[in-house]
Amino acid sequence: MSPRLAGVDIGTNSTRLLVADVDGAGNDARLTPLDRRMRITRLGQGVDATRRLHPEAVERTVEVLREYRGALDDLGVDRLRATATSAARDAANRDMFFGPATDVLGVTPELLTGDEEARLSFLGATSGLAEPAPYLVVDIGGGSTEFVVGETAPTGQISVDIGCVRLTEQLLHSDPPAPEELSEAVTIVREHLADVDRELPAAREAATLIGLAGTVTTVAAIELGLPEYDADKIHHFRLTKEAAEDVFRTLATEPAAERRHNPGLEPGRVDVIVGGAVVLVTILRVLGFDEMLVSEADILDGLVRSLAP
Repeated sequence: MSPRLAGVDIGTNSTRLLVADVDGAGNDARLTPLDRRMRITRLGQGVDATRRLHPEAVERTVEVLREYRGALDDLGVDRLRATATSAARDAANRDMFFGPATDVLGVTPELLTGDEEARLSFLGATSGLAEPAPYLVVDIGGGSTEFVVGETAPTGQISVDIGCVRLTEQLLHSDPPAPEELSEAVTIVREHLADVDRELPAAREAATLIGLAGTVTTVAAIELGLPEYDADKIHHFRLTKEAAEDVFRTLATEPAAERRHNPGLEPGRVDVIVGGAVVLVTILRVLGFDEMLVSEADILDGLVRSLAP
């Protein structure tokens, strides 16, 4: 009988769950998803400025973990791996979250380094992929963005401190963002991409650019005009640079009250999607890619595959 495995990804902006039956191991494993959920919890609220988790953010996130624990129990999961990423890495008081999270889940969330996060994202996104290699996998999160290059396994990776929540809290304070705020945000992203160029020169040579996480899937959903989120339509959608630029211009020039009416934009992302889109379009501009393959398979899939015997 196939083991029933689960992963919980506790990010800066969202907390997600995947439960799947798994046949095989590692890149060769075949996942049969049983439950995939995402909730906007914004654990990283204010962390960039204060380097501390906010009590309300902790409670929001723990409440979602209680919901997920119920789903895990209902489905009879054999093994669970939970991880926390950028917000928890940056927060000096992370133990105020890890204690209650452990009590609820029954396992202690692992505090991933940026490199570990990148490796798991690569594993999730590239398993069984038929596109030409080498791959550049880009995971745009709330507090950090991971870049990882490889063919069947990562050969180079870097994590940089840019993300939709961090950039929004640092720079995008007007509604809609002022031109000078957007210009400064692009400059900040370009500065971080200079680090990527220096540390990971193979990124520009990749045959296929793969984009992961909420910013990327949301821009794809808006481009597709989806009235309701449809993972099947988004998975492996080819988001062109031109389309990403068009969506960015629309989002960046609308006040939040209008922006929220874009089909495909979840309410919990209205305030941070412009920051995420800045990261997305600047990556396409600077690294010279004409399109991005959007993937619904990401760090969650990597977490579940990592548990396969």
